[in-house]
Amino acid sequence: MTDTDTSAAISRTALMAAAARAAHLVVDDEPYVFEDPLAAPLLGDRADELIDYHRLHGDHPVLAGARAQVLCRSRYAEDTLHRSGYTQYVVLGAGLDSYAYRSRDGVRVFEVDRAATQEYKRTAVRAAGLTDGADAVEAVYVPLDFEQDDLLDRLVAHGFDPLRPAVVSWLGVTMYLTRPAVERTLAGIAHLAPGTVLVLDHMVPEPDRDSAAQAYVAAVGPMNAQNGEAWLSFFSPADLATLLAAHGMTAEHTNQHEILGTRSDALKPSNLTWITRGTLTA
Repeated sequence: MTDTDTSAAISRTALMAAAARAAHLVVDDEPYVFEDPLAAPLLGDRADELIDYHRLHGDHPVLAGARAQVLCRSRYAEDTLHRSGYTQYVVLGAGLDSYAYRSRDGVRVFEVDRAATQEYKRTAVRAAGLTDGADAVEAVYVPLDFEQDDLLDRLVAHGFDPLRPAVVSWLGVTMYLTRPAVERTLAGIAHLAPGTVLVLDHMVPEPDRDSAAQAYVAAVGPMNAQNGEAWLSFFSPADLATLLAAHGMTAEHTNQHEILGTRSDALKPSNLTWITRGTLTA
């Protein structure tokens, strides 16, 4: 895959998230927050280049902050899945998520993303040898445009059972969508079976950020906007709880401080993003 193919097919943020998961096992101390041994293979010939940023500058607040965000949300989502006992897992904005290829737990994984991103992902999965062998598992790829398409219709068309509850992860996505697109997706989730659990992370508004979070926004925000991935939506925990309630979900919140605690390495919590778990009650 060439750099041109990468820029056209997959977002920069999806590559950066996979690089953060891969770099954690290289530059940070044990105990690891989250272990994804397939993140580096899925980066293919970009792996060394992208992980080297963390090797060389792993204690930089932007890179360490990116790792903290990605690791906390991934751990929380997969911990929620494991505790649920559910056998349907929907990954919204899946990017290079590797759960379907790491797990052998009988969970059917539905990866929802842009069609171009999914084609890139299929190529990366094949190149990493993850479709080889009798026990090889492949995710169910569900192409979707969050700004236009109906989530439930697309899921059902690809074999999802709407009568059984699921865990839905929505990580690193809401901040790049308009509020109407966020509400449209929540409306789709509200039609899933009672007991369905949604885990999402969200950037908080400026008044809720600490100094580390605001420094991250000042450093990264303009670059993201220049690359066509501007942050569009911000939700306080209270605001999001109200929005989830309007779609039949109760809300529980956590943050990086609760997940990371105090560590000896460069991973320091900030109030840039929070993680919310919504449970569909009716």
